[in-house]
Amino acid sequence: MTTGSRLDSAHRGWRIVRLGAVDSTNEEARRRALTGDTDRLWIVAEEQTAGRGRRGRGWISPRGNLHASALMIDPCPRALAAQLGFVAGVALVRAARDLGATEVGLKWPNDLMSYGAKCAGILIEGFGLGSGRTACVVGMGVNCAQAPEGLRYATSCLTRAGGQAVAPGELFERLIQRFDDALNEWRAGQAFDRIRAAWLDFAVGLGERIAIQNDAGQREGVFEGIDAAGRLLMHSEHGLDVVEAADVWILPRSGVLPRVVPPAAHPPEGRA
Repeated sequence: MTTGSRLDSAHRGWRIVRLGAVDSTNEEARRRALTGDTDRLWIVAEEQTAGRGRRGRGWISPRGNLHASALMIDPCPRALAAQLGFVAGVALVRAARDLGATEVGLKWPNDLMSYGAKCAGILIEGFGLGSGRTACVVGMGVNCAQAPEGLRYATSCLTRAGGQAVAPGELFERLIQRFDDALNEWRAGQAFDRIRAAWLDFAVGLGERIAIQNDAGQREGVFEGIDAAGRLLMHSEHGLDVVEAADVWILPRSGVLPRVVPPAAHPPEGRA
């Protein structure tokens, strides 16, 4: 399941396992947690052979892109674990901007956007370890060298403002620091208001028309932000909708709805 494993010394108290290839960095983190590995562990791989995203979708994971997952044990009360997606998003934007990728932002719930196209996704997974303990895995996949084609949305690679590529290694080194900073800022969920404010500063599509699709079907409205729990707020013809989970598209100014692939199809895409 893995090749070329190497354990680095701690960075800010985080251990780092570097792999050549793995089925999924999230799955590797899960295996290690279930066999007794401890808190604050990063898994980073050159390639994933079975990467996954939200709702069982595949994640295309070639060499040259960043594939990384952070394992934490009991990072917060279970009810607040979903907030880790916003923590990770804020950290990822800050890391990218540190390296000169100034035209990046966040699309709800967990996409990193560059020049209007998706260049990264985030996947949060949690599972019990017994004795009341919970493991949380925060997976991030970033298109650095290659972006998948033929998907239901535009994709891009993360680049600096001048068009130069961002190497996965240099991005990961910044991400370690920025993620640790954001976790400290979040204070295990006690200060989500700070993370929420930072996320909104980086949000794309605020005040614009969006289309969403979830189990209730497809509808559209104006993106008004996120509430204190991280739920999407959309003003539609029915009033203010509070959305727990959905796929989201920012509508072009023409107002033409995007082509939607039914959720059951589970097409390969990004990590989120």
